[in-house]
Amino acid sequence: MNILVAEDEIIMLKTIELRLKKDGHNVITCQDGREAMRKFEEFLPDLIITDMMMPFLSGLEIISEVKKRGGKKIPIIVLSAMGQENVVLEAFQLGADDYMTKPFSPNELSVRVKRYTPNEASV
Repeated sequence: MNILVAEDEIIMLKTIELRLKKDGHNVITCQDGREAMRKFEEFLPDLIITDMMMPFLSGLEIISEVKKRGGKKIPIIVLSAMGQENVVLEAFQLGADDYMTKPFSPNELSVRVKRYTPNEASV
C-alpha cells in the first residue's frame, strides 16, 4: 500500500516511516502541507496520515483539499498533539477516517493502518 505521511517533526516522521516500511508499505514523506498536496497529486496514495499543525497548509486544509480533488475514498488518519473536541469533530466532518492524539504508539498506528489495507480488511 502507498502511504503519504505529512508530518513536520522530523523525528516523528522518521519513526512513522520506519514502522510503516517494516510493515511492508511504500511510504512517501513530506514536512509541510503544500508539499503534501503536491505529492498527493503525483502519487495518488492509498492512505494519508497527516499531522494537524504544519507549515503552509494545516491537516484540516489537507483533508478538505484531498476530498475536493477526487480523494473521497482515500482514508485519512489525523495525528495531533491537540486533543480539542472541536478540532477532532471538524476533522471528521471534513472527511477524516481516524484520529490519533500524540504521543502515540507506533504499534497502535500500525494496527490502525492495517484496518485500511485491502488484504487485511477482507480477512
